[in-house]
Amino acid sequence: MTNPSPDTFGHGQHNDNAQTPVEQLGYEQARDELVETVRILELGQMSLDESLRYWERGETLARRCEELLDGASRRVESALQAAQGADNSPAGEQEGQ
Repeated sequence: MTNPSPDTFGHGQHNDNAQTPVEQLGYEQARDELVETVRILELGQMSLDESLRYWERGETLARRCEELLDGASRRVESALQAAQGADNSPAGEQEGQ
């Protein structure tokens, strides 16, 4: 077996069973895999079919990252609103009494 060049990743065999389902990935895992997928695609050392499989996985990873960031953003907004409500309610009630 010949040694692959430093710019070659894997053996050119895409195996869906070897990858964690995207819906099970946390943000950091999905982001890291997306970055790696982009690097692999940029090398352009695969067949069209392999490239398409990586592209599809990358699209799914990007959507997962967006979903997780949207969820985090909603949680931050809720926490800020709750904090503002907590700051305003007691002071307003005490002044009115």
